[in-house]
Amino acid sequence: MINLLIAGGALVYTGVKLYKSLKETKVSSSLSTEEKEVILTKEKITPSSDLHNQPAEDNLPVVKDENRTDDIKKTANQDFIISSVSLGLSTVGALVYPPLIIASIAGMAYITRPIWQKGYRSLFKKRQVDIAVIDSIALPAIFLTGHYFIAAVAYWLYAISQKLLLKTEDQSVKSLISIFGEQPNFVWVLKDDVEIEMPFDALKVGDIIVVNAGEAIPIDGIITDGIASIDQHTLTGESQPAEKGVGDKVFASTVVLSGRINIQVEQAGKDTVAAKIGDILISTIEFKTAIQSRGQEIADKSALPTIVVSGLALPVAGVSGALAVLGSCMGDNVRITSPLSVLNFLKIASEQSILIKDGRALELLSKVDTVVFDKTGTLTQEQPHVGKIYTLPDIEENELLMYAAAAEYKQAHPVAKAIIQAANERELSLPDIDEAKYDIGYGIKVSIENQLIRVGSVRFMEMEEIVILEEIKNMMSDCHDSGHSLVMVAINNQLAGAIELHATIRPEAKSIIKNLHQRNLSTYIISGDHEKPTQRLAKELGIDNYFADTLPENKANLIEQLIDAGKVVCFVGDGINDSIALKKAHVSISLKGASTIATDTAQIILMDESLKHLCQVFDIASDLNTNLNTGLVTTIVPGLVTISSVFLIHMGIVGSIVVFNVGLLAGVTNSMWPLVEHNKNSKNRVNEKTRTP
Repeated sequence: MINLLIAGGALVYTGVKLYKSLKETKVSSSLSTEEKEVILTKEKITPSSDLHNQPAEDNLPVVKDENRTDDIKKTANQDFIISSVSLGLSTVGALVYPPLIIASIAGMAYITRPIWQKGYRSLFKKRQVDIAVIDSIALPAIFLTGHYFIAAVAYWLYAISQKLLLKTEDQSVKSLISIFGEQPNFVWVLKDDVEIEMPFDALKVGDIIVVNAGEAIPIDGIITDGIASIDQHTLTGESQPAEKGVGDKVFASTVVLSGRINIQVEQAGKDTVAAKIGDILISTIEFKTAIQSRGQEIADKSALPTIVVSGLALPVAGVSGALAVLGSCMGDNVRITSPLSVLNFLKIASEQSILIKDGRALELLSKVDTVVFDKTGTLTQEQPHVGKIYTLPDIEENELLMYAAAAEYKQAHPVAKAIIQAANERELSLPDIDEAKYDIGYGIKVSIENQLIRVGSVRFMEMEEIVILEEIKNMMSDCHDSGHSLVMVAINNQLAGAIELHATIRPEAKSIIKNLHQRNLSTYIISGDHEKPTQRLAKELGIDNYFADTLPENKANLIEQLIDAGKVVCFVGDGINDSIALKKAHVSISLKGASTIATDTAQIILMDESLKHLCQVFDIASDLNTNLNTGLVTTIVPGLVTISSVFLIHMGIVGSIVVFNVGLLAGVTNSMWPLVEHNKNSKNRVNEKTRTP
């Protein structure tokens, strides 16, 4: 009688704990199946064998459901508490007081309930035998066959592994997103020339905020007053601070190193570039890898044979051996290890100024055999450089360049920057301008030292009724054939000369192309330029093939032709203007950087707006696929070891649990190791820089 009372009391205590846990999750669990299906995160489609047949809609960001994540965490914590209580009761029951085992069974039965539900749906609704059916048989069978203590240990190990892995994943996600900073609680806002502290959430578009040295910029906006040196490496990867002044755009999560600036708010909170990057990373984390799908497929397809083999093991190794076979779970742990691997490689990529918008691209990159580059803005920089300077009699080169640079001094377009840079290189002193008039797209007209200076295109000169001499027209024809452009300069009402502008090849382009060739990748250029300049650029960079005179709308057709020829294509170009070509390619990479992230259609964005990290993208993709395959091995081998050991040495359920958890530990270690190595190498690089005088 006393025994029954003690056991009954333990059952009541366990029941109360269960009731409290259930009460906490009542709201979330009360949703209907249909409602839950609406809430559940959309799962991205795994790449098919026909790689280029994927709908463009699949590239859309996926929004992570925070409520679902919280429910998963609550369930994991609840299962851990219940399994710990059950383990304690079964331990005491096994050693001292057997009736307590009854209470431990109640806890294990509660944890098993969702497993039974999954097994029931698979077997009776889907009419298939998969890993859910194995789980619904194996775990309950352990304690139903009298292995109470072993069952409690198995449940506890399962619960603690889920809890620890969720915690690891959660910390990794927070660490990944924290790369792009956090929002402050309060900001200083300028109201009627007075600085007022106000809550960050109360900020509106158009407000003027004040940011001092050492503070992070909390919004995206335009500088209205002041000058500052700004660390932008989290968004752009620039190692050197950027000097910013009035009219320049700044982004949230960058840091003012020196100076003080007033910024007009354009975007705040979830609308900032940094916040959008965070959303993109969260959605990328959610994608299901092909390896993960393959592991799940192996686990599901091996379910029925596992049950059969378990039956065969029964007369050979007894009940314990049969249960050991059921617990082999080949391929099952990849559900845990694969997301961890993806998460860690995303963090590695982010720290190298590489933003992965679509996780499938990392898997597809390992299959790429052809890399196609858009020419303008990709292999060449946006800003050209001055080549030859043509002058008419009575004016020197430096004088012509001085007038042109003075006229363009306050302009920010690439042509103006090229002319001003050339003047600076020649150390020319620029005179002040009296007044300026700028005709957008054509040219600029300024007054300097009582002379009227015009700088612009041939059309601008014709509009201003400036006569273009025949020799200049011949130069224009030669420049056009060579892929160069001419900027005309007129003094008063006569043409004084012309400045030839050449496309500036990215300094890193040649070494990047060489590296791609070492990987046995074919390379192409697609250019709207004429045959000669495109051919010359291809030869200079060592690129195998080129397409010249290509209209923007025809780029996608050329990509499609390569795909139809059996190529697996990666297109590197402008994430906005080349959007159709980017969507046609198997993998798309953009150099547009942070400012256009919301409208950039590329799957991968190089945030530093250069080609420097292109080869690292391929390295990361290769390393990820190697890591995922290794993870798959760590989940299949333990299953094979368990089954063979059951028949060879009559290994029982205890050995099976040990082997399973060793495999899980190996898989998790494999998933985390690349990040550990990356952090170690990063620390070593920092130490080397510190030691360098």
